[in-house]
Amino acid sequence: MTLESQPPIGWRYCGDQLKRWRQRAGISREELAKEACVGVELIKSIEQGRRRASLRILQIADQLCGAGGLLEAAYQYLQPEPQRPAAHDFFRYEEEAIARSACEPVFIPGLLQTERTARALFAKCWPPLDDEVIEERVALRLGRQRLLDKQSTAFSFVIGEMPLRHPVADAETQREQLQHLLEVGSQRNVTIQVMPADVFQLELSGSLVVLELASQERIGYQEGSFAEVLVTDPGKVSRMTHGLSRVHQVALSPRDSTRLIANLREEL
Repeated sequence: MTLESQPPIGWRYCGDQLKRWRQRAGISREELAKEACVGVELIKSIEQGRRRASLRILQIADQLCGAGGLLEAAYQYLQPEPQRPAAHDFFRYEEEAIARSACEPVFIPGLLQTERTARALFAKCWPPLDDEVIEERVALRLGRQRLLDKQSTAFSFVIGEMPLRHPVADAETQREQLQHLLEVGSQRNVTIQVMPADVFQLELSGSLVVLELASQERIGYQEGSFAEVLVTDPGKVSRMTHGLSRVHQVALSPRDSTRLIANLREEL
């Protein structure tokens, strides 16, 4: 069993405490099971952390073992926690990364967006966002861009041709955005490549990022309209890394990408 497939740590800790209190009181599993009107295997599974203890079992065990309410109090810690957005953990890993490779087919990557582009994208969200929420998200996105100033970190971006040709706002906003891509792409730690529309459809179809940490560990992250997934399984991250390598190979070279972006800017 891998770490990711293990039962919640709260279940395991509660089960361990139940076992310790039961043994300390000299009560067998059979006795506890009989008093709670459940099977012995259920008590065993709970003590091994494979099953979640019910409030009733904890209350009965608390009384039998003389735990003084300590076992019953554990129940509140067995409830499911609100799901933590994968993006929060990703941002933490992103701070530690020594290399970041990404592919974004539909939008300008967040780290490369201008303030006006970011605000225009958040304004198009559905359901609509409050103005205050938009401002918070724009500030967060722009704040993350300080990572690009860390010259010891290598950044590699593949951007789909579509967001370069189709503005999210007015022409001036798009011209400013394309100019920003040219400026950021000139940094020695940043590489920007464009994936032609006719080629990209054969490759990845969603936003994908792979981070390399100083520990040589790799972390993957996928983001779509309805889901965010942080990937730590080495096998899955390896497949994501190979997919990104393929994308970088078939995308335009950095020089040709720069030329295309500059031409699109002049056309506006």
